[in-house]
Amino acid sequence: MAASSKRKKNPTRVSGNPAKRASGDPAQRPVIEAGPVTVGDWIGAARLRTLPLAVAPVVIGTGAARSTGPEFHWVIALACLAVAVLLQIGVNFANDYSDGIRGTDAVRVGPARLTASGRVKPRTVLIAALVFFALAAAVGVAIVIRTEQWWMLAIGAACIIAAWFYTGGKRPYGYNALGEVFVFIFFGLVATLGTTWVQVFVLPQQAWLGAVAAGLFACAVLLANNLRDIDQDRVVGKRTLTVLIGKRATQVLFTLFVLVPFGILAFIALLYPIAWIGLLALLAGLPAILIVWTYRQAKELVIALALTSLTALLYSGAFFWALAF
Repeated sequence: MAASSKRKKNPTRVSGNPAKRASGDPAQRPVIEAGPVTVGDWIGAARLRTLPLAVAPVVIGTGAARSTGPEFHWVIALACLAVAVLLQIGVNFANDYSDGIRGTDAVRVGPARLTASGRVKPRTVLIAALVFFALAAAVGVAIVIRTEQWWMLAIGAACIIAAWFYTGGKRPYGYNALGEVFVFIFFGLVATLGTTWVQVFVLPQQAWLGAVAAGLFACAVLLANNLRDIDQDRVVGKRTLTVLIGKRATQVLFTLFVLVPFGILAFIALLYPIAWIGLLALLAGLPAILIVWTYRQAKELVIALALTSLTALLYSGAFFWALAF
């Protein structure tokens, strides 16, 4: 009875050698005692703390659009927001599925994933990812029809392909130190500039500067995530940029990625003085940097990740306020 009671307190227990689990040999896969999946588990798998990274470039891009004159469209801006959020959730479920079937999520510091825990069939998680990709695509097509920017269908397709192959496919680029490059491109440049373009059909300097800032924040969050998982990633052969350059270089790079956007903000403030209010976002950014440099346990980096996402959101709000009003 005592043993049974302990198992109930730990509904998801994983055992076995992590290196063997990564091999894909069914005989070496983890032994899992699973409890029933809950709505909270699905919400956790959606990784809501990453959603500010989807919101921030749309807010920045809309602010840049508004700075060009009174002609811009709230409905299209909201549609862009829907595309970004739906795509982000789709990415998160796709990562859950791909990492889970590879065994790279079997031992992790953060919350247990649906696929790796064994409580949800991989196919079910894959279907969830595809549903969110389809919803994002549907809204994106509506934007293209409304704006008649047909060439953007190719951009949308590229976004979904990049989302899948981050951890999916035979040679995922997220496993080969290219995650930050693609995150900067798609969560920074594409998301921000695309939002501005479909509203006003021009790309002012403010949009480009804001896109760089949004991309750097997204890269900083990815670095914090990969720093948290650096030991596990080394064991399972996941070659992230953090694994390649090591802890100290990652800490330096993270610091630069968080602080450089504020240098951009200072430049923007020369023309839009109210942008200085964006420095308040450092109230979240500086503690994140401090944690990254002083953490003792990997789980502390979960807080740094959340604070960095909050920094991006606060920054984007100040950016929008400065340029739109």
